[in-house]
Amino acid sequence: MHAAAIPPRGVARRAARLRGQSIIEYVLIIAVISLVVVFAGPQVSQAVHNQFAGVANTLAGGIHGSGSGLGGTSGGGSGGNTPDQEQKDYLDDMKTVTDKDPRDWTLEDQKKAAEDIAEKGTASVAFPKAKDAMGSGTKWSVTLNNGQTLEYRIIGINHDDLADGSGKAGLTFEATNDALGAQRMYATNSNAGGWEASELRGRLNTGDLWALLPAEIQYNVKAVTKMTDNKGGGGTAGTPSATTDKVFLLSSTEVWGDLDSDGTQYEYYASKGVTQSNCSGASSSAYHWTRSVHPIYSWYFREIASSGLCGYYGANSLSYVFPAFCF
Repeated sequence: MHAAAIPPRGVARRAARLRGQSIIEYVLIIAVISLVVVFAGPQVSQAVHNQFAGVANTLAGGIHGSGSGLGGTSGGGSGGNTPDQEQKDYLDDMKTVTDKDPRDWTLEDQKKAAEDIAEKGTASVAFPKAKDAMGSGTKWSVTLNNGQTLEYRIIGINHDDLADGSGKAGLTFEATNDALGAQRMYATNSNAGGWEASELRGRLNTGDLWALLPAEIQYNVKAVTKMTDNKGGGGTAGTPSATTDKVFLLSSTEVWGDLDSDGTQYEYYASKGVTQSNCSGASSSAYHWTRSVHPIYSWYFREIASSGLCGYYGANSLSYVFPAFCF
């Protein structure tokens, strides 16, 4: 008989593979073991019996197990989600954003889209919708705490640097109406200290104008780093320096692109081809401040005319405020 020559570990090696086999294979293996017992005689029957018990235990474990083998194929397993499952979970999580026309996005939707774009860039499912909304000039509105309605639009995607150094703010928004009224930049007619030291900057970030913003904006807005010529005082332009702002005004460079050196032009204005000599794409409902000082005169800040032209106005004069912020 050749059965007696089967080493006891031979069955054990086979048993190590049982969790990946079908029930039919299990039955065949058990049948073979039974034949071995019949023909090999008592000298090996006990050893084979021990192996049979191992096979039976494996079969039972495969049927009732929760993570692998038979019956485990529908279980969660211990290997985590597959890439396909992770993609499904991601798409489900973003459904409130992707299922809507961007015109219907709530502040929460805008925040969710912005954070996803900041994390995934052009791979974000929200990216094409945000880009289309920016290109078409889609506007949203919120009610300020004084009852006025503030309208705003997207002007930048992954443009502004987060102040904590962790990356980019996904979306930058700019107001498009004069809901915050006409305000002065400084109490005196001097631009010394620029945007950084201005009265208006303080009011927008911690003062009475900040208090007008609804809680949903105050809570979700991201602090970003803004580069501006903060020297002022006339004579010559200064070297741009950084401020940290939650609410800010656009700079002359961010609008016209080829003027001064305060940051970089926003994608919205670049897509409109806005320059000093081709400025209609920057037109608006009213004159409003930029945060940029006039590099020569000690009392002027640059402002945006309703036609889109670059103008300038005295620091203690009243001009409208079109704030910008990031999610």
